[in-house]
Amino acid sequence: MSIKFEVLHVCQQSGARLGRLTTPHGVFETPFFMPVGTQATVKTLDPEEVKAVSEGLILGNTYHLWVQPGSDIIKDHGGIRPFMNWDGAVLTDSGGFQVFSLTDRRKITEDGVHFKHHRSGAPLFLSPEKAIQIQEDLGADIIMSFDECPPPYESDEYMKTSVERTLRWAKRGQDALTTDQALFGIVQGGLNETLRQYCAEKLIEMDFPGYAIGGLSVGETKAEMYKVTAFLNPILPFDKPRYLMGVGAPDDLIENVIRGIDMFDCVLPTRNARHGTALTTQGKIVIKNQQYEKDYQVLDPHLKTPVSNYTRSYLRHLFKAEEALGMRLITYQNLAYIKHLMQEIRQAIKENRLLDYKREMEKQTNYFKRK
Repeated sequence: MSIKFEVLHVCQQSGARLGRLTTPHGVFETPFFMPVGTQATVKTLDPEEVKAVSEGLILGNTYHLWVQPGSDIIKDHGGIRPFMNWDGAVLTDSGGFQVFSLTDRRKITEDGVHFKHHRSGAPLFLSPEKAIQIQEDLGADIIMSFDECPPPYESDEYMKTSVERTLRWAKRGQDALTTDQALFGIVQGGLNETLRQYCAEKLIEMDFPGYAIGGLSVGETKAEMYKVTAFLNPILPFDKPRYLMGVGAPDDLIENVIRGIDMFDCVLPTRNARHGTALTTQGKIVIKNQQYEKDYQVLDPHLKTPVSNYTRSYLRHLFKAEEALGMRLITYQNLAYIKHLMQEIRQAIKENRLLDYKREMEKQTNYFKRK
């Protein structure tokens, strides 16, 4: 197996896990967050900057890299790491999320999913075996089973059919694997606890080196998300990593760490940055707002980064003037803050005070304010 995972400590106050994940390209303390590099780039940042604001592990998107430039071209470079000049670890998703997000451009069959290219309309076909082959070409350290990510409020009948298919696809992907890349199974089942348990138990029987939880942060409420992760916490193997896919809001990170999650990824910190929303140790700031026009303090006085060289007034000006530097600086800030948050969470777990830390965060920031 190309990865090794061990739980180092369990927080006596919260039950959260501190772990160590060893991959071919780095050893990482968990829980951690992975920036998303959909197209083999974390948007607006170069690899040295990504290294500074990440734990050293990022995510690439199988579907998008298959479509452009093509997994054969990336394979010719020696894999995704040399292709994008990245010397850290990489996780690739399987394309299963695109089954959810490209609903109007795909048709699901037992063999796989027929897509229409999201730009040209050309026909594409992705099967469990093809998803594995593409990920082998990309050469990531950790890869994902091909699954269907269903909308959260589908009928139980639909969900049952979907879960059964996802399980068959997981087995087919496992059988197709020819490398020692770490292939994770993905637990689906929507908000139905019976189906979630059934899917988890069947995947555990297949003995994957790690387990992802999919189908969350796709339209359900935060309370519903937390209920699912809390439910799966005692079911998933204690000694294997748990990866919650597509979740990255600061409040969701700490809430799901408390519910046993070790790994996260999400486009939210980088996407929101490009629209002018900054994540700071004091809370969320929409830098384009008028109130920052004459605000001459730095964006985040409690987090020293290169962004600390600029005032909020200047950052607002960059966005109003549509200058690319604004997007770059806020992207750097947001990922630096998430890295800082995960370091603080790990320290709080070590010191058995994660619930205390959460209470402090609730008082000092606006991340937990619900509309």
